[in-house]
Amino acid sequence: MNRFILNYLGIFFLLLSILSFFNIIYSYYFNLYLNINTYFYTLLISLIIGVNSLIKKKVEIKVNIYSKIIAVIVGYFLIPLVIAIPYYFSIYNVSFLNCYFESMSGFTSTGFTIFDNIKHLDQSLILWRSTSQWIGGIYFLFSILLLIDIFDDNLKKSLTNFISFNYSETFKQSLKILILYIGITLLLFILLKLINLRTFDSFNLAMTIISSGGFLPVNDISSIINTNTKEITFSVLMLFSYFSLFLIYNILFLKNKTLNFFTEDIYLSIYFIFLVVIFFVFFNFNYNFSTILFSLTSSMSNIGISLNNSPSNLWFVFLIIVVVGGSFFSTSSGLRLLKIYFLFKYSINEILSYSKPNNIFNTKPLLVDFKIEQKDINKYFLSIIIFIISLFIVSSLLSIFNINFEDSFKLAILTLMNTVNSSMYGLSNFDFFQLNSYSKLTMIIFMIIGRVELLTILIIAKKFLFKT
Repeated sequence: MNRFILNYLGIFFLLLSILSFFNIIYSYYFNLYLNINTYFYTLLISLIIGVNSLIKKKVEIKVNIYSKIIAVIVGYFLIPLVIAIPYYFSIYNVSFLNCYFESMSGFTSTGFTIFDNIKHLDQSLILWRSTSQWIGGIYFLFSILLLIDIFDDNLKKSLTNFISFNYSETFKQSLKILILYIGITLLLFILLKLINLRTFDSFNLAMTIISSGGFLPVNDISSIINTNTKEITFSVLMLFSYFSLFLIYNILFLKNKTLNFFTEDIYLSIYFIFLVVIFFVFFNFNYNFSTILFSLTSSMSNIGISLNNSPSNLWFVFLIIVVVGGSFFSTSSGLRLLKIYFLFKYSINEILSYSKPNNIFNTKPLLVDFKIEQKDINKYFLSIIIFIISLFIVSSLLSIFNINFEDSFKLAILTLMNTVNSSMYGLSNFDFFQLNSYSKLTMIIFMIIGRVELLTILIIAKKFLFKT
């Protein structure tokens, strides 16, 4: 295997070994011995792979963009194999495919689960499920940093000078992102404790929120988020994975602030406020607004969890919100609001230019000091086309595999957007354990595609369609 790929993946296997060690310590401390050996297996395997990948003699490696893409995709297949070990060797007698499905769902921050009753699981295994989301979230952010040079300059301008795009500085910048990611996780944990959630639930939910995951430490989130205050607070916290990872840093620490560093977050704020007003005015007549707000922010952040009394009749609206997604540099999925806005702005100008050819129209979007180039518009349009094609393929395959069309359509969107099934999408009781092998394999593949396709398609477009 390419030396660069081994080095890149070795970092995450070492991180996984550290998380395995923490799980062992937790199991010993609380006398949870039922599955403790499984974490020793995971620790040993991930440590061997990680150390073996990094200790070999360093050589000058010429890395091209294709090596980077392969590294990211291979990681999405291999790391969940190691994450699946505690499931496979646990006392619950789970098949390998189900274990891999569970670990892939966690690592891609999707949240589909084959476990019917979380209360029956060992607490250490519940913690492991949340851990798989957490490491998947940071892997996704690192992958964006690794492949940042394939994106257009407009997306780079939406980031902060907190990081450098110099390849020689990649390790240092990755370390900064990891520290920031850990810091926000701890902040979420503290804020969840302040609304009187127990420590175990707060810690697991903090990892769920920061990673835009869907795994829960309980069967029903309504059992612990059971007051209006908790619902509103939790709704606000879910926005941490909707806005840019750097938003808090930009506000508190960035010197010489300029509008470019906040452009995307301003658009996201306007979009959020607009939706809140619309839902409050038109959809608040039968439901408590805190519940509506919970469902709204959960969909916008691609987390997908919902309360018992969430309005399932609005499932199509919530799915559209899921597709739009959040910030470019966040753990959420989706097509990304800024891309959709730029494409919409360009399309309107094109229509007007044909209807009124003698007029001059401003092509520069609001709040930015640059114009969108044609090649970037082509990339955005291609991303939407690829999503539509993928949606058709997934929903068709799931329908062939004996899932009714409506559920297939919903599951296809949720799979591609890495969002958990819940009552607001009318899928809270969907049984993934009973799915046939073909359906699970289809979802596994497209969970990965949901994380990497919008990255890799830009390379294809740049190489084959935008040659200069």
